Parts: sequence; structure tokens; C-alpha cells
Amino acid sequence: MDLQFGPEHESFRAEVRDFLGANWRRGTDVAEFRAKGVAAGYLYRNIPKRFGGSEQPADILRARIIAEEFARAKAPVEVKGNGVQMLVPTLLERGEAWQQERFIAKTLTGEYKWAQGYSEPGSGSDLASLRTRGELKDGQWVINGQKVWTSYARECHYMFALIRTEPDAPKHQGISYLLLDLNQPGIDIRPMKQINGGNDFNEVFFDNAVTPENWIVGKRGEGWNVSKSLLKHERNMLGGVDRSEALFNSLLKLARRTTMGGEPAIKAMWVRDRLAALKAELEAQRYSSNIQMTRELAGEGGGVLQMMNKLAQSNYAAAIAEAANILIEDESLISPMDNPRPGNERWVNQYMNSLAAAIAGGTSNIQRNIIADRVLGLPRDGAGA
Repeated sequence: MDLQFGPEHESFRAEVRDFLGANWRRGTDVAEFRAKGVAAGYLYRNIPKRFGGSEQPADILRARIIAEEFARAKAPVEVKGNGVQMLVPTLLERGEAWQQERFIAKTLTGEYKWAQGYSEPGSGSDLASLRTRGELKDGQWVINGQKVWTSYARECHYMFALIRTEPDAPKHQGISYLLLDLNQPGIDIRPMKQINGGNDFNEVFFDNAVTPENWIVGKRGEGWNVSKSLLKHERNMLGGVDRSEALFNSLLKLARRTTMGGEPAIKAMWVRDRLAALKAELEAQRYSSNIQMTRELAGEGGGVLQMMNKLAQSNYAAAIAEAANILIEDESLISPMDNPRPGNERWVNQYMNSLAAAIAGGTSNIQRNIIADRVLGLPRDGAGA
């Protein structure tokens, strides 16, 4: 197995490093740096220039090198969030030209922030059972219902949402994908108190909220297919190996600076064993990523391994958080929300986030069911009963 990038791509790596060395250092204006990154062809590579991207040919290896070198330099990459990582790819794939023109550029810069309106009370991973209704009246959709677990909705300008617009159609065929302005009288956003004291999640209530008839992505009743395209981008966003590597490196630093019995915790054999096991799991994720990348380069697609990405990352985040809680001992009982400059207790947030990761972007149990059914060919629950 040859895991080298080759002379051509190593030369490209040197170009990226030279760019970062010349343009990025602590204190650099982030917006100006991103503009230079776009001009150099390193950021928003798959976005057309007319929308503010660099419009580069697809090159998986160059994209990987850019990600590695920007991470090494701790340089800012694209704006994060639902809008850039989920909605923009969906609009490029399924949106009308006017929708692309109106929303993509300002979403890339962060001027437009987007909430995701998917989950509902009693309708989380089973999105086909959602009940929020949309009726077409006088050239606009009138929407009534409720969404829940809506991250950062109070800070967002818009929402992309799955709305039932064809109540008499089979449940998968009666859903439409609508865009909504959140700043209107018919929408009530209420924060949800979280176990860690935060309130990032929200409930969103629609009481005759409205959105124009043409703020629909795809045709009426096609929202399920549009959502599957979007979820592909969400799973890729949540399941990357870079996140796992960052968590492991943070845990390693914690083990080196934390003391147990008067010595650094990393000297304890059980700590070293745990770190070795977590490192091995990280490398398994990395090589799985390499296999997927190789298949993509061969035009074969990532295959069934892609279905494991999000589940593997969620499990890994939980294992990291568990190990950190053991290392910080009593500090795991302190709320970081009460300390403006938390120390080791900031790992409490990681533990809480690891619990949330098991239900974000599709619950881990649903992912296991999909893998068992579609990949392993195992019988469904109750089959043969």
C-alpha cells in the first residue's frame, strides 16, 4: 500500500505552506485572509466564482492537502455552520438559479445564518413522520407546526425546513423542502435549557408563518429526496477524521499535564493502555478515510464505509470524553458555565457534547439499524416472529 502523495502533490503542498507562511499569523484579519485563500484557489473550491468561491476542478488529493496544511498552521478555513456545509451544497445541486444567486454568496461570508428545521416532537430520526403543515394560499406557503432541537435558531436569519405540503400523499412523498425567513410575527423561537446550563438548542413554533411560493427547493413533494442529498453533506460534516484527531491530541495533552500520585498521568500504565487503544481506533478511522478517498479517485464512490463515518466519530467522541473524565477526577463535577475561564472542567462540555453527538445528524441507533439492514443484510426486528 503506497500512501505517499507523489511529487506533483507534494509540490502543491509546498505551495500551500508558502501561502500560509506569507499570509497567516495570529492577529491577521480573518475575512481578509479568507478572501486571499479564495483568490489562491484554496477555499470554497467547489463554489462557482460568481457566488464567491474559487471554482476549482475537483481534486480530492489537493483538498486533503489543503485541509492538512491549514490545520497544521491553525489557519481559518471556510465559515462553519448549517448554511455553508449543508444548505449551499444542496442549493448547488438542487436549487433554482435565482435561489443560488440570492443566498449562496451571503451565506459563504456568514452574513446569512441558517437553522435546520427537521426534527419534531415525536419525529426525530423518522423524518417521514413529521407533521408540520404547509398550505399554498395566494402565492405563499402558510405554515403551522413545531420544530425542535433547532441549533442556534435565535441567532439565525433563515431556516431550511421539511414541511408536509401534501397531506394525502404517502408519507415519504408528501414532504417539501422550504426556505423561510425567521424574522416574522408567525414564528416563536424558545430556548431549551440544556443539562450543561447552555441553551444552544431551541423549539420553533409556526403559527400561520409564511414564505413565498417559490422558496421551495425541488418540486412539491420532493423534499424527501432533497433531504437525502442534504443529509449526505451533514453526515460528511459530522463524521470527519480531523475532528477525531483533534480530540485525541487534546486528550494526550491533558494526560501529560494532569498529575496522579504526584506524577504525570501519562506515566500510569492504564492511562498509556487507554491512549494506545484510542490511537489505534483513530488510525482505523484514518485508513478507512484513505480507502474511501482511493475509491472516490477511481470513480467508484466511497461505498458502504461512508455509512460508518458519523457513527464511528460519535462513538470515538464518547470514548475520549469518558477517558478525560477519569483523568480530571473531581473537576468533572464542576460546571464550566460558572467559570469564564474554565480549566480542566471544560472537558465537561465535551462529555455533554458527546451525548448530543449520539443523536445529532441521525441517532446512532438508527445508523446501526441502517448498517445492519443495508450493509450486513441482517433481518429486521420481528422478522419471522
